[in-house]
Amino acid sequence: MSDVFEFVAENRGQSGKGAAKRVRRQGKVPAIIYGGHREPQMLTLSHNDVIKHLDHEAVYSHVLDVSVNGTTEKAILKNIQRNPQKLQVMHIDFQRVTLSEVLKVHVPLHFINEAISIGGKKGGIAAHSLVDVEVSCVAAALPEYLEVDLASLDIGDSLHLSDIVLPPGLEIVVLAQGPEHDLPVVSMMSSKVSKDDETSEEAAPE
Repeated sequence: MSDVFEFVAENRGQSGKGAAKRVRRQGKVPAIIYGGHREPQMLTLSHNDVIKHLDHEAVYSHVLDVSVNGTTEKAILKNIQRNPQKLQVMHIDFQRVTLSEVLKVHVPLHFINEAISIGGKKGGIAAHSLVDVEVSCVAAALPEYLEVDLASLDIGDSLHLSDIVLPPGLEIVVLAQGPEHDLPVVSMMSSKVSKDDETSEEAAPE
């Protein structure tokens, strides 16, 4: 984990919908941090700071620093509620973690070498079936993303979850349920119009 994301929060004594609405009217975000065999704690965050952090893809699969009145705790983002009609974060849930704790977290997939792949050189286009995957690992080993190398992918070929190269100590959660859960991740599709279609277009009257 190359970056450190710090959410600076204030302790919020009151809970409930009314208290949360008052926080939002002040231009802030109500939040909660829980877990770690400790009592849940109500928090208030700067909305502008939250938006800046959430613009980074890595924040969703990072162990974060949550600083509350000068005390910093390790946590992950567990849930984010957004207003679907405007750019507003309504509520955030943080879960306390330790670096030795085993977590299950969704991490994004980064697809590389599409243009220089076997199928890409033939004009093929990669069709993504998944854009992230749930992994299990200790918090200290949590990756920002997983790379999916398309270099060897020809038109008509597909890569599955079992084809993803994983760092040591990392597991894809769904694969533990059996080989029938080895889902397709990406396929190389032809982008060329068939000869029959081209002939039909040429023969069609203007």
